[in-house]
Amino acid sequence: MASLNTLRTKYGIILSVVIILALLAFIISLGPEMGFGNNDPKVGEIDGTTISYTDYLNEYEAVKSFTGAAESTEAESDALATAVWRSLITKTLFTPNLQQAGLDVTEKERMSMISGEHLSQAFYSAFADPTTGAYDVQAVTSFLAQVSSMPEYQTMWSYLNEQATAERLMSKFMGLVKAGTFANKLEVAQGVTASNESRNGRMVVLPYNSIDNSTIEVSDAEINNYYNAHKTLYTKAPYRSISYVVFDVEPTSDDMLEIENKAKTMGEEFAAAEDVRAFIRKNLGTVATAYANADQLSEEEQVLLNGEQYGPVLKSNEWVMSRAIDTKMAPDSIGLSHIVLDATQTELIDSLYNAVKGGADFAEAARNHSSYAASAQMGGEIGVVPFSALTPELAEPLATAKKGEVVKVTVSGVTQIIKVTRTDAAKKHVLVGTINIPVEASSATRRDIHNQASIFAVDGKGSFDKFNAAATAAAVTLRNARIAQGERSILGLESSHEVVRWAYGANVQDISEIFTLGNTYVVAMLTVIDDSEYLPVAEVSDMIRENLIRDKKYEVLKAKLAGSSIDEVAKSAGVEVVPFTNVKMNDYGVASLPLEPHLSGSIATTATTGQLSAPIKGYSNAVVFVVDEIVKNETQTPEAEQVRQQATLENNAYQLASIAFQNMGNIEDLRGQYF
Repeated sequence: MASLNTLRTKYGIILSVVIILALLAFIISLGPEMGFGNNDPKVGEIDGTTISYTDYLNEYEAVKSFTGAAESTEAESDALATAVWRSLITKTLFTPNLQQAGLDVTEKERMSMISGEHLSQAFYSAFADPTTGAYDVQAVTSFLAQVSSMPEYQTMWSYLNEQATAERLMSKFMGLVKAGTFANKLEVAQGVTASNESRNGRMVVLPYNSIDNSTIEVSDAEINNYYNAHKTLYTKAPYRSISYVVFDVEPTSDDMLEIENKAKTMGEEFAAAEDVRAFIRKNLGTVATAYANADQLSEEEQVLLNGEQYGPVLKSNEWVMSRAIDTKMAPDSIGLSHIVLDATQTELIDSLYNAVKGGADFAEAARNHSSYAASAQMGGEIGVVPFSALTPELAEPLATAKKGEVVKVTVSGVTQIIKVTRTDAAKKHVLVGTINIPVEASSATRRDIHNQASIFAVDGKGSFDKFNAAATAAAVTLRNARIAQGERSILGLESSHEVVRWAYGANVQDISEIFTLGNTYVVAMLTVIDDSEYLPVAEVSDMIRENLIRDKKYEVLKAKLAGSSIDEVAKSAGVEVVPFTNVKMNDYGVASLPLEPHLSGSIATTATTGQLSAPIKGYSNAVVFVVDEIVKNETQTPEAEQVRQQATLENNAYQLASIAFQNMGNIEDLRGQYF
């Protein structure tokens, strides 16, 4: 029933959202004549299907509710948004296309997932027993009994079946992908040879950097021709670029002195307070979740064991002061066994408690009645735990409990009957309460810095030149960021969702409002809107130029590598012959050349010895070589190579198939404008 209650709780959120969206839809339906628009904004497109604002919001709330995902931090919010988008891709792209291809989930399969015979993650997440982690079929039955009488449960059930079906379809698709991979005999034979053969020999290496770049000419026409011939290498997602400045809000020396005086005054009041817990609560302090002994306190904090106050002291940019709320003499570690029961089972609790106190077999009682399966199967044994690991509710009765004593504790609707199986010698422990006063800028300082940002926003408005000049005048660093389609934050800028949303709705040379991001004020200007499919040639011209220079250098060096023998080539080129050993097919480098896969592949596939190779165009060098010796061993068998290659093929196929599927869907992600 715990799972059912969880579902009810979760669904409360969904039902609220459904009601809100229904009201919103009604308002929108009134049309322009009532002052409302009649368009639902587009936040994306997947495989030709428009994803509206409402579509996304519905999915967002559903995924958030059923996964229990948090969104209290930017990282958590980003993770949830990613999960929602993936869910929409599955629903809009994967599921319909797989069904159109002939894949389906039969009623029999669906029932087997519901029953747990073929476990579905969707059903498991909803109906797993939170205590044992086991799939609870009874919870499913209880839920279904209410579906017919509660329409909102029908929506929940439909969602779960939709998720389970999508999961099963993807599993079938990946099964087909797996079945379509096979390492044939030729590939296996080549793999065995690559593993079992290595080559020793000599080479002549002419580095490209031996030729000065200034001696090589590359024209704009050559760059354009290369760009057009290799354009697919320069595809990109649409993006926005911004320039921005950051005004850090730091406390002044006057602020720091004021905070220090405040901390010292509060420290005196704290030391005089009779009700320590009330004083901490009043000043928004915290109370530790467990008791601590001398070993768990710093040398300075050990004054707490003697009833003295620690602090106030300045630590990590905040003033800290602590007092002991409670002191106990308790063992450092304690051996425990327990029986866990629902607190509503009062008769059973009293019966078992009295029985085990009277000498009944505790282990047998735990195995038969404890609801916590992990320890029940071991007769309720928890083992030896530090006293500092116990919550205050458990620490209170166990601090003075003797070996063999049985206590009963109820916390948050759960009752534990606990038997003490071992105790150490008693030592002093304290429950510590702490007050922290952060060192931060005062309201006056924040106002002054905000005024600086306001002046900058006025002076920088209108053009890039004005924005740059205003940054110079304000003595702030101009920073740049590129925001690709689908991105929701800016690297290095805390809580930057609002800046991203602004950038997607702005025009080039628009200046933003003043954003308050943590302890900073940020002002930005939109500099680029680029929705093209490819990077412009100007942006990649330097990289292309380097490639063309390398190609031309190779042609120059190739002429120097002509000769009838490796020694003759070395003498003619004025370099030494370099030996290499143990070169194999899968090596990335050769001898002192760390990244030359083309060279290592050429050496490893050479079938004859003593023959000078043709010039090899490497990544950083032009090379010729001679294989002097082919060394063979039997480290890899065909059977083992078959297994290795098959596993590699299947793993790569899984990843590439999903990527290819998404690329076929022509996905457009516009969420950054709204979320």
